[in-house]
Amino acid sequence: MALRAVLLRLTRVARPGRALALLATALFATGCGAPRTSWTEPATGLEFVLLPGGEFEMGSPATEAGHEASERQHRVRLTHPVWFGRHEVTQGQWLQVMGENPSRFPDCGLDCPVENVDAFEVEEFLDRLGKLSGATFRLPTEAEWEYACRAGTATPFGTGANLTSAQANYDGRYPYPGFPAGGFVGRPTPVGSYAPNAWGLFDLHGNVWEWCQDELCPYAEGTATDPVGSCAAELRVIRGGSWTFNADSARCAVRYSHRPGDQGPSLGVRLVRAR
Repeated sequence: MALRAVLLRLTRVARPGRALALLATALFATGCGAPRTSWTEPATGLEFVLLPGGEFEMGSPATEAGHEASERQHRVRLTHPVWFGRHEVTQGQWLQVMGENPSRFPDCGLDCPVENVDAFEVEEFLDRLGKLSGATFRLPTEAEWEYACRAGTATPFGTGANLTSAQANYDGRYPYPGFPAGGFVGRPTPVGSYAPNAWGLFDLHGNVWEWCQDELCPYAEGTATDPVGSCAAELRVIRGGSWTFNADSARCAVRYSHRPGDQGPSLGVRLVRAR
């Protein structure tokens, strides 16, 4: 659709308050105002995908199997596009930046996600990567993370009503309620081993948990704009499930948490390019 036709359509159908988000999405889709939709950090090969700003329903409905009170559904508005990591940070990329590999599964290979990293080590990684690259990087907010995971869907998983062990690396012996059991790999797998979501992002379900910026805070009432959880909480949000957790833990809306100093063989990281 030509840009003129897209803009004309938006002026006819956009509700008040939605025009900017729709316009950003249209420009993204047509390529206008977004000369690149992907970017690779030259030193490490970290890949990023440009996601458009927009609005979505964050959290889960009370009727969703596995729903918890902390997942209260609410409207979120993200006002800016975001360069979101295509993959989880790999062992090889962490080794290149930090000079060591902390992973519990080094025999998995350098293309496997780095794990066994705490939030403080991740902050050091971000600082060193920025100095190496000249760009600035950060952790995703949990709103950005869920937006990326959903990729326009409103179902429990980006894959729909169910997530099979052929679609993601989780413990398939414990499937989502009402669906058959699957396999169990028993360890992380190289990033990109499973099909990407609609936005070309890999492993948002399973493989390793991913640290977010946010502290584990209650969601704000009403529509939230570019939210970041900050409430002096002791726990930091992690998202996505992992190879050692069940299907329910990999739902888009699940909010899991750890203390910032915690480490483990399923705690990893994905980045956002800030500028």
